[in-house]
Amino acid sequence: MKASRRRREVRVISRDLRVNERIRVREVRLIGEDGEQLGILPLREAMRIAAEAGLDLVEVAPTARPPVCRLMDYGRYKYEQAKREREARRKQRSGGELKEVKMRPNIDDHDFGFKARNAYRFLKEGNKVKTTVMFRGREIVHQNLARELMSRFAQAVAEVGTVERPPKVEGRNMVMILAPKAEIKAEARASASGEGSGGPTRGRSRTAARDTAPGTGTKE
Repeated sequence: MKASRRRREVRVISRDLRVNERIRVREVRLIGEDGEQLGILPLREAMRIAAEAGLDLVEVAPTARPPVCRLMDYGRYKYEQAKREREARRKQRSGGELKEVKMRPNIDDHDFGFKARNAYRFLKEGNKVKTTVMFRGREIVHQNLARELMSRFAQAVAEVGTVERPPKVEGRNMVMILAPKAEIKAEARASASGEGSGGPTRGRSRTAARDTAPGTGTKE
């Protein structure tokens, strides 16, 4: 069953994009693997560049003039696409959304408090929060500071959330996933189900979350 579902996902992706020999145009606007513009080239030349790089030539914008093609590992692209679709279905089954809060390692206290209040509100509403610390340049060598920041952030929202996935470096980012506590998630579901029967509305639950968010005694 899983294998047949995987094959269906691959077919859908394959119908959306033409790859390598399936591309039938004279010239293309070529984009490199890292997003760099390589200019307008004859299709044969673009195919040669892809082959030498050990990558696939994928037509990502067929209606453009000329069509836009990108160098990529198409097998990996299909895998990541299917993975994202499975994750989206899993989130739909589990309820709630995955919100994201982004920070820099040197974030000041005011911005930190603002981000923490947003995360608190998201968790209070029953959503998970993807907390991302973005590195620039040589900042990535100071991962210990980012981990301390993540720990501080988790403590700021500990009343309503817990760390589901500890901080982990992904490329030039450090990512941590926070999940609402079981009782908070149950309250959020009860609130949502009561909206149509005179129960508390989502708008009121947001106000309540802001009133009790960390670092504030008043509404944002």
